[in-house]
Amino acid sequence: MTPMQIIFIGVAVVIAGSAMMVVTVRNLVHAALALIVTLFGVAVLFALLEAGFLAVVQVVLYIGAIAILIIFAIMLTRRVMQDVGPQTNTQWWLGALVAAALFAALFWILPQVQFPLTTAAVPADSLITLGASLVDMNRYALPFEVASVLLIVALIGAIVVAGDKE
Repeated sequence: MTPMQIIFIGVAVVIAGSAMMVVTVRNLVHAALALIVTLFGVAVLFALLEAGFLAVVQVVLYIGAIAILIIFAIMLTRRVMQDVGPQTNTQWWLGALVAAALFAALFWILPQVQFPLTTAAVPADSLITLGASLVDMNRYALPFEVASVLLIVALIGAIVVAGDKE
């Protein structure tokens, strides 16, 4: 095995373990921290695939913004932290059955797929084009602004819910 394969297997085990923690841990803060570990593992996979831009976007956008916003919302809403109700779904077996069926289908289908052995060269100005599209008002600037406003409204809503009622 090459060192890259060993790193991939190690990162995959960490991702799978932390993803299981996200859905099984009873404490929401611990689940959010496990989500951060999972997202960081995905960023490492992007780096292994030599997609540095996607790795940086994964860290900055998902870990740096969304996961931290989730942690702030959890900490600001103290009532959720005191919830002692059941944390499991009574139909967990159905979800496990569907996941196992999808895994078996992928395990059966993927070896039959013919992947291209060579990759097309990425144009040198593709990142410049992507950057220009993100700030162009006729392309993707409006969706990013709407998403940022929604995140701010969610944070303000968490502060209002957590605030004193006096």
